[in-house]
Amino acid sequence: MTAVRTSGEVSRQTHEDPAASGPARASMQSPAATRAHPAAAMLEPALRTLADGVRSGRRRDLAKAITLVESSRQDDEWRASALLQALQPHTGTSFRIGISGAPGAGKSTFIEALGLFLTSRGHKVAVLAVDPSSTISGGSILGDKTRMERLARDPAAFIRPSPSGGTLGGVARKTREALAVCEAAGYDVVIVETVGVGQSETAVAAMTDFFVLLTLPNAGDDLQAIKRGIVELTDLVLVNKADLDRNAAELARAQVASAFSMLRSRDAWWKPPALTLSAATGEGLAAFWDVAERFRAAAAGNGALAARRRAQALAAMHAELDRALRARFERHPAVRREFDAVARAVTEGTMTPGSAVARLLALAGGG
Repeated sequence: MTAVRTSGEVSRQTHEDPAASGPARASMQSPAATRAHPAAAMLEPALRTLADGVRSGRRRDLAKAITLVESSRQDDEWRASALLQALQPHTGTSFRIGISGAPGAGKSTFIEALGLFLTSRGHKVAVLAVDPSSTISGGSILGDKTRMERLARDPAAFIRPSPSGGTLGGVARKTREALAVCEAAGYDVVIVETVGVGQSETAVAAMTDFFVLLTLPNAGDDLQAIKRGIVELTDLVLVNKADLDRNAAELARAQVASAFSMLRSRDAWWKPPALTLSAATGEGLAAFWDVAERFRAAAAGNGALAARRRAQALAAMHAELDRALRARFERHPAVRREFDAVARAVTEGTMTPGSAVARLLALAGGG
């Protein structure tokens, strides 16, 4: 087996948030888990049974819970919110890994190989795989269970394909909530696979601890085509399919390492490594996991992981507030009554978009 080379290292610099420092495992505990929470006792019987099933690790109840939180039905929203609040004290303990890369980079093959590697070491692995939704029909293929057939049969793994539903950022609208449900079910590693690298593919980095970008041999120049912001959010680059051409894979790794030396990392204490591996043969998986664990231990020890989690939670609150306000605005009777006429005026050129927005806000009482 060929040795795997890395260009990354952890510096001795600590994070500015000393209050979050502590042992690696302790930092993964949810703040809510340290205090009693009355939410579970307040649930209706059906939701209490569902929450208990999730906490017991029953896969059927886990799937039902994710279906509930992903539902766009208005009457499901309060039930999903109540369920998530009840499960909140049992979340926050997993290692959250985001995987992105251009189509054909081998994301699904890598995730299956990694999942099997981790379950063989005693981990419970959940995979949230997001498939693109058609802009015409709104449908998705949701073929990730087919592409990860061996992992799908592993009793220590759970795979949940979800449609993006047109949501930008490479993830589904409720991926963060689905991730929390998986944590409550006892999965200690949760992997989020995105639909691919695009202009706003950075949402996965805003809900995970460790963001991995996959590329291919002979694709060193492909980084030029990837939005700079994505590269700067990356914690590790993997050059996959190294078994096809080891020299090309090593050259690509060196090019990536050189590119990263000229970019600013999102964390001053971590220099993103570049590794080669073959997901098809399993070569390099152990080296990848060693780097991932080293990152987790360092981020937990210097407080960066806890700080990142807090910032992510606050950003999620703002995003959910924006969504809820828009949904309430669109349901307003006066807005619904006049919306088509205002939209028609915009398309006909008799009203500017800004004036249309001002008119609709005034109808909703916000003007």
